[in-house]
Formats: sequence, structure tokens, C-alpha cells
Amino acid sequence: MLSAVETRSVSPVFVGRADELEALRDALARAAAGEPQALLIAGEAGVGKTRLVEEFAMAACHTGAVIAVGGCVEIGADGLPFAPFSAALRALRRELPDAFAAAAAGQEEELARLLPELGEAGPGRHDEEGMARLFELTARVLQEVAADRTVVVALEDLHWADASTRHLLAYLLRTLRSGRLVVLGTYRSDDIHRRHPLRPLLAELDRLRTVRRLDLARFTRDEVCRQIAGIIATEPDPAQVDDIFERSDGNAFFAEELAVAADAGCCTGLTDTLRDLLLVRVEALPESAQRVVRVVAEGGSTVEYRLIAAVASLTEDDLIEALRAAVNASILIPTPAGDGYRFRHSLVREAVSDDLLPGERSRLNRRYAEALETDPTLVPADQRAMRLASYWYHAHDPAKALPAVLDASVTARRRHAYSEQLGLLERAMELWDAVPEDVRARLRPLDHAEAYPACGCDPEATPLRYLDLMAEAAVAGRLAMERERALKITKRALRLLEDDPDPLRAAWFWSQRSRLVQALARGDGWDELATAQELVRGLPPSTVHAEVLTVAAGWSMLHKPGAEALAAAERAVQYARMVGARSVELNARLTLGGLMVDSGAVDDGLAEMRRVLEQAVREGVPSVAGRAYVNLPSELESVGRSREAAALLRDGAAYARTYGLLDSESWVWGNLSDSLYSLGEWDGAAQAAENALRRGQSAKPQGAAALCLAHLALARGEVTEAERRLQAARGHFGSHDPMPQQWLPVARIAVGVAAAQGRLADARAALARALDAGTPPGTHRYAWPLLLAAATAEADALALPAARDGREQALDRVLATVQKLTTAAPIWRAHEQWVRAELLRAEGRATPATWSPVVTAFEALERPYDLARVRHRLAEALVTEGGDDERAGATELLRLSHAVAEHLGARPLADSVAQLARRARLPLTGPAQAAPAPADPAEALGLTTRERDVLRLVSAGRTNRQIAEELFISPKTASVHVSNILAKLGVSGRGEAAAVAHRLGLFPEALPVRTAR
Repeated sequence: MLSAVETRSVSPVFVGRADELEALRDALARAAAGEPQALLIAGEAGVGKTRLVEEFAMAACHTGAVIAVGGCVEIGADGLPFAPFSAALRALRRELPDAFAAAAAGQEEELARLLPELGEAGPGRHDEEGMARLFELTARVLQEVAADRTVVVALEDLHWADASTRHLLAYLLRTLRSGRLVVLGTYRSDDIHRRHPLRPLLAELDRLRTVRRLDLARFTRDEVCRQIAGIIATEPDPAQVDDIFERSDGNAFFAEELAVAADAGCCTGLTDTLRDLLLVRVEALPESAQRVVRVVAEGGSTVEYRLIAAVASLTEDDLIEALRAAVNASILIPTPAGDGYRFRHSLVREAVSDDLLPGERSRLNRRYAEALETDPTLVPADQRAMRLASYWYHAHDPAKALPAVLDASVTARRRHAYSEQLGLLERAMELWDAVPEDVRARLRPLDHAEAYPACGCDPEATPLRYLDLMAEAAVAGRLAMERERALKITKRALRLLEDDPDPLRAAWFWSQRSRLVQALARGDGWDELATAQELVRGLPPSTVHAEVLTVAAGWSMLHKPGAEALAAAERAVQYARMVGARSVELNARLTLGGLMVDSGAVDDGLAEMRRVLEQAVREGVPSVAGRAYVNLPSELESVGRSREAAALLRDGAAYARTYGLLDSESWVWGNLSDSLYSLGEWDGAAQAAENALRRGQSAKPQGAAALCLAHLALARGEVTEAERRLQAARGHFGSHDPMPQQWLPVARIAVGVAAAQGRLADARAALARALDAGTPPGTHRYAWPLLLAAATAEADALALPAARDGREQALDRVLATVQKLTTAAPIWRAHEQWVRAELLRAEGRATPATWSPVVTAFEALERPYDLARVRHRLAEALVTEGGDDERAGATELLRLSHAVAEHLGARPLADSVAQLARRARLPLTGPAQAAPAPADPAEALGLTTRERDVLRLVSAGRTNRQIAEELFISPKTASVHVSNILAKLGVSGRGEAAAVAHRLGLFPEALPVRTAR
């Protein structure tokens, strides 16, 4: 697929680069083995990056690899959005039509943003994750195409890459996990100055261990000698080699130009600069050929033949002769598709372009624009709007440029190229004052910003206003993650609105500013939201009004939950319904449902959230559906329904991945980690938290994931690791936007870490800070674990004389908070009993009667670790009583607790159980002493009704498939139940589980034993 044009000025001998070529071959071999590879090839202009890629591509083709090349296309100073990826995908589709069609099946409408030939791109949803959805799909297509064959994607000239291309490349290289894929990128290292837009991306990729960088050095004298010999087909004169090496300084392209010039008899000593050297062969062309070369230089990286013909104003015969002369002189080369021309090296194009006079440059751009307006088919459809806007802009004709730039911004938005849309809108604002009033009067609102035309303007009759441009640009900046630029635009807009008041638009800009302030860690955004609410107060219902109320309700849910937040959410739903703002309504209802659950209306709130999820999925509103997949399972977990939450979260992870909802996916994984922790599936919890860290783009979901890992590490006795993760979480959360769902869990881990390190004073201080910040209504799910950690720390320190000072105050503070918290769900009633029991233990007054109801409460819940902990405390109290019956009961409780602790890797609990057993001389293995049998042994073991049914069948020798058939569940679900049963019984296999069931007499009526089929 790399069809290099053979010319006399390209050495037939590939010189040097042995180490670099070996590194590329190694990457190819690794990719062929299923390990995707990413490499960046850096070097100054002319050093030989493209030649190295060509040599590698030819070698890769011989191994059966498929090569797809895409270059960044420059038009004037502008780059086409996604140009290298579009070209590479187009090449893959051409080479592997069936595989590409299978990978893109069902997603053609979205992929059409990159490949218009796939069909009409749908309107789609434009939100913060719209671009991520496209990125995820692109990465998935590449990985699926490369699943059964080795594919090399080469992206050239990344120093010209547009922002959208840079974002997509960063996403691809961050998420590359599977497929026989090699991704190569080349860029000019000498162009990457301190403020170059590629520089931050390079810094980010340097931090990825999966990306290797190859830096191409200049040639040595010996390599220049071999290069010259290949060009002139004879051994060069040593003096000539010395001269060319000295003048080129080892740059391969300059050495080649000097060698050709010398061999042709040119007096290279007359050229004072390298730019002059590059122009020597251009100036030797016939005048018509020089004219054509100048035309092509201003047209862009690649210019179509028909467009050159329209601009050059030559007869067809004269044009062909001029092009032939330029090609024979190795200045221009035909494009691989044979429909246009480009410069053999971009350095020559830059030299020719720099040599144009200012008036000449603008005249050529005008002719390009006029030709394109006359016949739009002269360029590919996906490039037309962008190129026309660039040509008119560089023609210095504001009246023509402004409409073209606005059209191009619409095209960029349709492709989710929000960075380019922002740049074009900023260019439109720059042009605005220079455009005649009558031209501006014919322009109409673009109708893309979230508040337009809902602010009351009629797009058919109302001219476009400068403020409308600013609104478009603010949204584009936010979606492109160019938040600083977007914030500056909103500030300027609000200053303009001070002189020309428009409360509805001002409210919209304040709402945007609130989101940007939070995202930039400049504050919590409430002051801006409060201003927006004040502006819409008393105005007729509108989309802006509904949106402001919805955002405010969502803010209150996270920062100040309670009755006021609930009322705000109800009002937001009402306004959204009145104005028919469906997506706003769904968001408001989701917030309302969560607040209902937190206020005690659990069933009604969960039902409403389920309806929102179903409707958002059915109606194709991914942003709301993604949020619902986060919030609904979170509320299920908050009322102890972890199994339901985990199942829904697994569906949510797949949905978020499909739609590229990166932050939603990160939240989903973090919530799944919490639920799996509760269910005693700690290895899965750790993996889910790691997934959350890897997939998250924003700080807060990564902070939540770090807290999950801190919680796990603390429970496993890895205190140093827990402390490290805690600090990471604090760093992610920052201090600019405090929320109860952050400060209460952070305090819980801080108390646990400090207590484990013997720093009780620090643990008390962490508790005090968190309680001082408050436990608003609806935050009980975070407050109960914090109070439990604090009460447990005090109880564990009972015997320490140094802990006496301050103990009474700490216990009083915990008890006072206990009396305020709600216990609307069984899980929190159980926690209340547990905290009160720990408070009594902290005073030395706990008895078996204290702990027995706590154990009973947790036996009804699916919380194996919590059950093991309270069983340990009951056993401890029984041992203190000292009777034979108590000792027998303690032995069984300790065995159960120890089995769970060992299974989970909960080292502190396992050690505490073992220590108590040794102290009381109770065996943790072997037959247990006779103990009073519980009324229901299965319940005492913490088995759910379904797990009891599964254990009955396991005892009868059923396989997972047979269990699934008899209970009408899937074999995978049966396997999960069996794993949970083994953990709760503290056994390692099905036979041991059956033996425990038999010993406890769980199933006196035996089922017939069946054999596996």
C-alpha cells in the first residue's frame, strides 16, 4: 500500500537505521503474537522518518501484515479534523472490506463522521462524552480488524495534527489492550517548540509504558557517503563527500539535494541558505511549471488535479507538461490514488510557499475558493467545508470568509471535532466586526448550543448575533475539554450582557460558567448557579429555566441533600415537562428518584430511577442512561441490595463502553467495586477499582476508585498501601468542591489507617473534622461506616492508658451522631446495632446479649465479611462468659469467621480470630464441640434462601449445569452461588460443603444423586 515513486534523487540503498528498523521489526513480531504496539518516530525535518516507515512497511508486507497509512493534512495553517485516521480507516476498508464491514456493523452512522462514504452521519448526541463515543468505536474497529491479522497503522506528520486527531491518538494509545496492531506516529522534533500543541500529548505518551519513542539522529559521514553513492551510482569523490556532509550536517534530505545539485553541475556554493538550496530546482523549471508549483504549494498538503486545473488557468496540454516537468525534477509526485499531486518533501513546499508575495498568496487562495464554490465536487465531500473556509480566510475577504467559517464549524461539530469547531468559531468572532452589516443580517443562528433557540429566538427570522457565536464557542470549548478558553468566552459574554440585559441568556451563561468553574477546580460552582436561578426567577417556563433548576437540584443532591434538594428536583421535573425538554426531564427525574431513596421512600425512588433508565436506553439518550447506570446501582447498594446492584453495574459497564461514556464507565466500575466488596468478592472488587482508574478521564471517579482500593488494602492489613491510596484519593478530590460522599468515606479510611498505626489522636481528629463538616440527610450510607470505624478504634484501644484522655468526648460525639442518622433499611439498622455494640465494648460493658442480635441482623444480609467480624465479637463475649456451652458456641463462631477471613485475605481479622482461639484454647480445625444448634443452621451460616437451595443440590452431587436446570437459572449464576457458599462455609470444595451440610443436618431428606450427563 506504500507505492513510493522511484526518482533519481532517492537513494536506492537504504542507509543506516539498523537499530531503529530492528526495533520496528520487534514491535511487529510482538503484535503478531497478540501484544499491540505503539511507537513514535521523532526526528528533524528531512532526517528520513518517512523513508524509515516505507522500508519497515515493505518488510511488514512481506510477512503478510496489512499496512494503512494516514497523513495529517495541512491547509494553509489549518489541519483537517481526523485526517490521518480517516485515511488509515479508508485504506483498511479498501484492503479488508469484509473484516471492516463486520467490525463496523451497526455503527456505520457514527463511523460516518470519519468516513463519509459509509453513509450520512446521524445527528447524534453532543455532550461531554460525544467525542469519547467516537473514539471508543474507532479503537474497537481497529482492534477487531486486527484480531486475526497483523495491521500496521502509520500516522505521519503529527506535528500538523489537529486537536481532534491528537485527542483520538491519545485515547487509542491509552486504551490499546488487544489485537495484532502496530500504531506508528511520526513528527518533526525540531518543530516542537515550548508552546507547540503536540508537546502536551508527547509528555502524556512518554508516561505510558506501552509507547516507545525512536529518535532518528543525523547521518554520520560514512552514511552520507553511502547515500551519495546510491544517488549518483558511483563512488563519490571524498572531497565532495566532505563538502556535502559539512553543508548538510548529516541531514539526509539536504545531503540528497546537495548531491543531486552537484551531480547536475549546479554551483551549490552560490546558495547562502538551505531555503535557497531547496528552491534551486524549482527555479530551474520552465515558467509554467514554476507557476503550477506555486499554485500547488498554497493549495494544501495534497491538491486534486481538477482543482489545480481550475486555479492554474492553463490549457490542459500546458498544465500536463508543467506537471510533468515538476514530477521529473522530483519536486511534485502523484498521490497514491492518482487523482492529485503533492510535494515530494514538505520542506520544498514550505520553501515555495514562503517565497510567495503577500498579494500573490491571497490571490491564489481567492482563486481556490472561487473554483471550489463554482464546482464543489473538485475536492472530497468531507474536506469541502473546511478547505473553503480556509481558502476564504487566507484570501482576506471577511464577507466571504465568515459564512464559510460558520459552515465549517457546523461540519466540525457533526464530526465531534469540537476543538476544530471552537477554533473556527473563534475565527468567526475575529471576523465579525470586519463583515458588512448586510452580510451579517443574512446569517441565522446555528442552533447548536444547548440554550438555542429555546431562549425565544425564531431561527428563520432572527439574525445571528455575536452573543450566539459566543454561546456556540462556550459549548464547543467545554465539549473539547478546552475549559480555560470556554471560561474566558463566558466571562466576555456576561460582560456584554451587562450592557444589553437578557436574563435568560445570562442565566444560561452563568450555568455554563458553574460547570466550567467546577471542572477547572476553581470552586464548587454554587455561586454561579445561584445567580442563574435568581435570573430565571419569575420568568415564563423555558428550556433554560428547566435546565438551571435541574443542574441546581443535581448540585444539591451531591452537596446539600435533603428536603430543599428534593423540592428543587420536583420543580425541575415540572418545568421540563411544561416545555417538553425531554432529556432535561429524564435527568431531573433521575435526581428526584435518588433523593426519594435517600429520604426514605426507597421503593418509589428506585422504581422511578428504573423507569428513567429504561426510557433513556429506549429513547437513545446515552448521557442520561450512563448516569442512571451509575446512580441506580449506587442507591441499591445504599439500601443493602448489593447483588442487584452488581448485576446492573455489569450491564452498565458494557453500555458505557459501547457509547464511549468514559467517566460514566469509571463510576460504574468504582460502584461495582463497592458492591463486590460487600458481597465478599474482593479479588473482583480490586479488579473493578483498577478498571475505574484506567477508564476514568476526570478526577472524581478516579478518587472514588482510589478509595475503593484503600478500603480493600486496609481490610487486608496492607496499611501502607491503604495510606498511599488514601493520599491519591485526596489528591483527585482536591479541596475546591467538597461533598459528603467524599469527605465521609475519606474520613472512614483515615480513621482506620490512623488506628492501625496506633495514632488514636489522629483518628479522633479525622472523625471530628468529618462530623464538623456535617452529615446531611441522605448521607447515612457514608456516615454509618465512619461511625463504626471510630467506635471500633476506641474499643480496640480500651486497654491503652494513653487513650483515656479524650475517649469520653469521642464516644459522646459518635453516640450523638448515631441518634441523628436514619435507619430506613435493614443494612443500616444492623449498622446501628453494631455501632452501639462497639460503643459498649469501648466502655468494657459488651456481653453476649449485646452481640447476639447484631449477629442475627447480619445473618439476614449478604455481607460475609461484616458477618465474620460480628461473629468474632460474639465469640469474644462468649469466651469471657466462660461456660462450656458458651465455649462450644464460640468455637463454631470462630471457625466460621476464620474461614471467611482466610478466604478473603482479611489478615487482621484472621489474626484476631486465631489469637482469641489460642488464648481461649479453642480449636479452629477438627470436630467442633457439641454446641446448642441454632433454630436454623443455614441462617446462622448467613446463607440466603437461594444459596440454601443451591447447597441442597450440591449435597446431592449436582453439577452447576444440573443446578441451573432445576432452579431455572444460568450455569454462570449457579457457579457464583456455589462460590459464595464455599466462602460462607469456609471450605475449599463441593465435597467439604456437602459434609458441612450433612454434619449440621441441613437437609434431612436427601435428594437422589444424579450423575453428570
